[in-house]
Amino acid sequence: MTTLGLRANLAQFSLLVAVNALVGGVLGQERNVLPLLAEQTFQLTAYTGLLTYVLAFGITKAATNYFAGTWSDRYGRKPVLLVGWLVAIPVPLMLIWAPNWGWIVAANVLLGINQGLTWSTTVIMKIDLAGPDRRGLAMGLNEAAGYAAVAITAAATGYLAARYGLRPAPFLLGAAYVALGLGLTVFFVRETREHARLEARGHATGADMTNREIVGYTSLREPALSAASQAGMVNNLNDGLAMGLFPILFVTAGLSITDMGILTALYPAVWGLGQLVTGPLSDRWGRKHLITTGMLTQGAALALIALADTFGLWAIATVLLGAGTAMVYPTLLAVIGDVAHPSWRARAVGVYRLWRDGGFAVGAIVSGVVADLWGLRAAVWGVAAITAASGLVVAVRMYETHPKGAS
Repeated sequence: MTTLGLRANLAQFSLLVAVNALVGGVLGQERNVLPLLAEQTFQLTAYTGLLTYVLAFGITKAATNYFAGTWSDRYGRKPVLLVGWLVAIPVPLMLIWAPNWGWIVAANVLLGINQGLTWSTTVIMKIDLAGPDRRGLAMGLNEAAGYAAVAITAAATGYLAARYGLRPAPFLLGAAYVALGLGLTVFFVRETREHARLEARGHATGADMTNREIVGYTSLREPALSAASQAGMVNNLNDGLAMGLFPILFVTAGLSITDMGILTALYPAVWGLGQLVTGPLSDRWGRKHLITTGMLTQGAALALIALADTFGLWAIATVLLGAGTAMVYPTLLAVIGDVAHPSWRARAVGVYRLWRDGGFAVGAIVSGVVADLWGLRAAVWGVAAITAASGLVVAVRMYETHPKGAS
């Protein structure tokens, strides 16, 4: 029998948490290593050239997020998740054997498709299972698992790269994640679309919207959804900066690869684990103020990164950046779940994640161009200002979407 709620669906929900951790691990395999490969193996010196892999990943993932939502409604959640894992199979092999930078970019196109299909679908499936009361907790657990795995894998690949070289050891870990994720999906994951249909029966109005109307509603017309979409984009704009330029900033400042690996792992570690607190907190306190505070905290942390020049200060700044992101990430997804009708919620999640992950591409372009023209620290300053401005937009435009936060 189909029922809603975390307790009633604990086994399947826990399995999906584990699957999303593997999705995050696949992303984390290249976080430390690719910027160093670009400089040391492929002799890329321009930051815009180095960031082409982030651009390719961001554009592909953003577009795939949209289709993940529409396909999940049309064909079901599990088939979309399965295709996402199949697409990931060549990625670690291409990273290991790439003879030129073009192969790296192509691998990140496939990685973007993988992440768009798998991560979006696990989000949708957990929202389906959790029901309306514990949506923040559900998103906190989902995103915590994914980004804790990013952090652990980033630290592990930094260690492997320092001990065994940039290739192939770090990417063998990613290959193992893909094999395990595919096996769990094929044999143990169950379809959750009926849970969304069950919840939809309790909503008398709001179900009849076309795909075009959902895009416009989520992107521009609805205040909370549109504020969430722009905040999500800016959040991943600064994550695109972190992926592409933080390792170079830290190493060129004289830090070892090991110390760089620790710093680049601290940010997603705090981000990931912090969501175990911030997700359920948004169910108790509401969404809006947590998002506003998180965006402003990220802006302040980026400013500190631009100012700092020691491991200790950078460690403090990356912890702050992770804490600010933890306030924002699951809470924005909970806003989408609060406002969107169950019958088109998967598509709204897809539109939101299209905008959010488009931030990777925007971040690659903006930070790469600014870094080439005025230096790495200028790029960090620019993104800090954009992030703070985004927090102010949320403060002005978003209304409280959770009843407990509005009471």
